[in-house]
Amino acid sequence: QLQVVESGGGSVQAGGSLRLSCAASGYTYKRNCMAWFRQAPGKEREGIAAIYIIDGTTALVDSVKGRFTISQDNAKDTVYLQMNSLKPDDTAMYYCAALLAPKDQCNVESDFRIWGQGTQVTVSS
Repeated sequence: QLQVVESGGGSVQAGGSLRLSCAASGYTYKRNCMAWFRQAPGKEREGIAAIYIIDGTTALVDSVKGRFTISQDNAKDTVYLQMNSLKPDDTAMYYCAALLAPKDQCNVESDFRIWGQGTQVTVSS
């Protein structure tokens, strides 16, 4: 089966940077779309970035555009979320998810079935 594991979370001050990693293992061929989500306490889960593994096409939500970047290293079956200019509002548990879908359905609105356990990001002011 396919599994994904996040890492790289931590505590930073506002304006700082973190890079999250999401490593896939097992039946890695069963995913061609990867995405990052986050959930802050008391708030709904928010999809923030997606990447189509086949050609590297990415999509990010407006709230993180210009600050966050999603990328991949196919040799390592790993997807990254580079987060710059972090704000206290970015504080949340960050989750990685995987999906096998057509390119036009690779976005944070899709029904992702494989999820990691999450990694905590805390940004202090």
